[in-house]
Amino acid sequence: MDFSLSDERRMLKDTAERFLTDCYNISRRHQAVADERGFDPQIWEELADLGLPAALLPPDAGGFGGSGEDITILFEAFGQSLVVEPFLASVMLGAWSLHLAGGQDDLLADVLSGQVQLALAYAEPDGRYDLFHCATTFANGCLTGHKSVVMNAGAADKILVVGRHLGETSDKTGLGLYLIDPKAKGLQLRSYGTIDAGHAADIQLHDCPAICLCEDAADILQQVMANATLALCAEALGAMEYCKDATIDYLKTRKQFGKNLGSFQVLQHRMVDLVIEIEQVRSSIMLAAAHLSQDNLRRDLHVSAAKSLVGRVAKLVSEETIQMHGGIAMCWEYDVAHYAKRLIMIDHQLGDADHHLDRFVALSKQVV
Repeated sequence: MDFSLSDERRMLKDTAERFLTDCYNISRRHQAVADERGFDPQIWEELADLGLPAALLPPDAGGFGGSGEDITILFEAFGQSLVVEPFLASVMLGAWSLHLAGGQDDLLADVLSGQVQLALAYAEPDGRYDLFHCATTFANGCLTGHKSVVMNAGAADKILVVGRHLGETSDKTGLGLYLIDPKAKGLQLRSYGTIDAGHAADIQLHDCPAICLCEDAADILQQVMANATLALCAEALGAMEYCKDATIDYLKTRKQFGKNLGSFQVLQHRMVDLVIEIEQVRSSIMLAAAHLSQDNLRRDLHVSAAKSLVGRVAKLVSEETIQMHGGIAMCWEYDVAHYAKRLIMIDHQLGDADHHLDRFVALSKQVV
């Protein structure tokens, strides 16, 4: 089987990696994180000019990509450079939801051009990882409820909200997708930083005016979460690759007892084990990407398999990277500490390893 990239995707990969290598280092990332929006608007504009947001959506949405392979190529590059710009929140969650709901082509075009930021508010304090848990209600053109950990909400020009117009709190039916203005009456937003230098917010809605985009959003949410989860897995893979390379370089140059650390057999064995685990992650992500456009059951089965493996290996890579580097890996100025934090937090976004393992087992029983 041929796993080589097409010429177009190779150009996309080279474009993203070259720009990030030249313009995006850990110091630039620290500056972006310090901005109240949580990212660098200039970098975001330049990335949009390169067409990277558009490469994550299909042609019928105004993009020129959107396949599993396109998503994994770009997010692996983002993970290698520890990019904080809101590709996950604004594009994978926001723009994909807007596209699948339909009817907002002009707004979608502005998002892909980098002029407008989106956020998707779906999670609630009592919902944990249950995608269909929703106590937020829609009635008389207004939303009332509480949404938590809404990524990019503080910088968003528009917020997409999952609300319920009928049914019980955990029903799959009765879920709608609604568009609100973050400055609208009846909305209270509390923004905060996350441990991996991201930005999120809790949102309180009290009869907040909203536009209904779709009254049956369950399938849309499942597709969006599958896409976004695959993107997270690819981002984790990029961060793992960076940690692996940084650790190998460190072992080759750091001396202890008159010898390079890399000459000690026990450390060689640990690095070999780490490389094998990372390659297993890569294979799992490639399989999930290949099934992203298939039926819901097989798509979700392979995505959950990849996310569960990524969560386990992300923790291992973080621990081994820090342990083999020693104390320097705990310094703020040294970049691997920030990669380790991001890897740990990726496990908890959109379902941790245990959640996706349970989901994989449940879905496996349905596969004929």
